[in-house]
Amino acid sequence: MKSNTTCKKSKNPIDVLMEGMYPRLFPENLILSPHLNEVYELALAYYESNILSEDELVENGAYFVRVGDRMTRHFQMCTGEPLRLPMHSSSRLRSFFEKNQFRTGYATHGLFPYRGKFHPQMIKALINIMGLKPGDTILDPMMGSGTVPIEASLMGVNSIGIDASPFCRFLTQTKYNALAISQKPLDEALKNAEDLFKLFSEAVGVPVSGSKIRNHSRKTEFSEVNESNATFKPDIVLRLSDRIGDVNRHVLDFLLLAYLDSAGYSERSKRKPPMEQFKAILERYVFVVKKIQYILDGSESLLAAADIQQGDARSMNIEDVCVDGILFSPPYSFAIDYLANDSFHLKIMGENIERLKANMVGLRGKTLKEKYLFYIEDMSKILAECARVLKPERFCTIIIGTNDSQLSNALDVPEEKVKGLHKIIIDLAQPFGLSHVRTLERQILGMANTMRHEYIVTLLKTCS
Repeated sequence: MKSNTTCKKSKNPIDVLMEGMYPRLFPENLILSPHLNEVYELALAYYESNILSEDELVENGAYFVRVGDRMTRHFQMCTGEPLRLPMHSSSRLRSFFEKNQFRTGYATHGLFPYRGKFHPQMIKALINIMGLKPGDTILDPMMGSGTVPIEASLMGVNSIGIDASPFCRFLTQTKYNALAISQKPLDEALKNAEDLFKLFSEAVGVPVSGSKIRNHSRKTEFSEVNESNATFKPDIVLRLSDRIGDVNRHVLDFLLLAYLDSAGYSERSKRKPPMEQFKAILERYVFVVKKIQYILDGSESLLAAADIQQGDARSMNIEDVCVDGILFSPPYSFAIDYLANDSFHLKIMGENIERLKANMVGLRGKTLKEKYLFYIEDMSKILAECARVLKPERFCTIIIGTNDSQLSNALDVPEEKVKGLHKIIIDLAQPFGLSHVRTLERQILGMANTMRHEYIVTLLKTCS
């Protein structure tokens, strides 16, 4: 009996190996970014090459350094010294930024380390793949450190960024403003770094060196950290002006962010005194500004608007059917305290951390099961809001990891029978007219004990 299946003819291994894989995926005039070595990156690059025109790839492409004889704007942003790190930085940190030169650290994304931060290169590609063009508007309802609004602005895409944390709003707004901030007062600030450190120390308090060094033998509580409740004195602007000339709010916020960054380092390390940490970080911040402004020179007016808000993703103050795309990452788990790293900064801003924590997605509830149920309830509300504000036939992309062990404990089921959070999100979205289109899996480095993979879940709004 003959088979109806058409047999695929085998090929000569020499011919296949000599031809290579890339020519089958990409036109020969597209040169990929170096260090592109993960399957999800190859997939995103493939989608970009098929969705964008050559001019669009040059202007806003994420995974290519050259299109024919034209260098891409992404290459120009990333080339050269990747990030000016303090001399005492570890070889591991230096190696990370060298290997990830095209993934992260460029523009103002390199200002301030933040837990769970996106790779900006990946975000740029996703904005492209979702079909967003200059003049469109993208929403990130849980913006964290603001990677989506910053990247969108560089691409000419308007953005709305929302986060429950006032520090996240401050951080994102400062990074956005830094794209066009005046350099002259920053140069003067570098010359007067010691005076500035003294000023900020008096105004907002001094971190306790090494108070947040990881110690696996005991749990660090807020009460163990000696943090000041000092208010931000209004006369600091005048006192800064005496030292570095005219200071506007953007410059003040920029310098304060550098101080808070150095405070965080001091809490996590005793390697250098707080003053030396501040000086090194301020130098890096000024370098970041000069590098991106050199690339943007003459095109600053093309930066898109970013509406940065403190708010609740479960009840957004946004009109119905008004955004062209949504891209965000909810907490990868529940019962993880995302506010712990920001406790010094939040207290400076006069925030009651316990009250803020009681209303945060993923932190509500007492028992693990209660936290899980609240998390599902909150995510359902967020997806309903996303469906409300998103235009029809537009995409909502969600990046989420899953901790099967934690889910197993919360639901009291064997780990092998746990349904991952990315699949739960897909199911929750469906009743709101958000249909699953595609899921890409991405390996998480450095979290192998708790979470090995995260998932890029793309949903399409199929109803008006």
